[in-house]
Amino acid sequence: MTAPPPSLKGRALRLLSTREHSRAELQRKLQPFEQVAGTLAPVLDELQAKGFISEQRALESIVHRRSAKFGASRIRQELQAKGLEPEAVAQAVDQLRQSDLSRARELWRKKFGAPPLDAAERAKHMRFLASRGFDGDTIRRVVSGSDDD
Repeated sequence: MTAPPPSLKGRALRLLSTREHSRAELQRKLQPFEQVAGTLAPVLDELQAKGFISEQRALESIVHRRSAKFGASRIRQELQAKGLEPEAVAQAVDQLRQSDLSRARELWRKKFGAPPLDAAERAKHMRFLASRGFDGDTIRRVVSGSDDD
């Protein structure tokens, strides 16, 4: 005898138990399991009313998890992909940009530790930081070793 498949609420709670999710993200993940049209929205409304779904917590969680490894541009892209409010995303990105230089320096120091010896190595350092979502000015200042914050 097999157990019945989990309900939409059960699936949502299982997803929320692993990490914070935005409402839009949960909707996208649970949509394929909605057997009767219109049953997903009330479930998400109930979970949001009880405080299980919080856009602010989801935003803070992503920023906290990703800020040590990624620049503001990359984090902004991820926040937008999660379907979070544009105003909240813009505010979080503005706060992140204030610490971009120090975070980029720390990441660069862990990865390379020493200034590039030639142009090819310099390009490699710059590509690494660019792939992590740091802007050009920040990358140039980190790789050149400028200390003018």
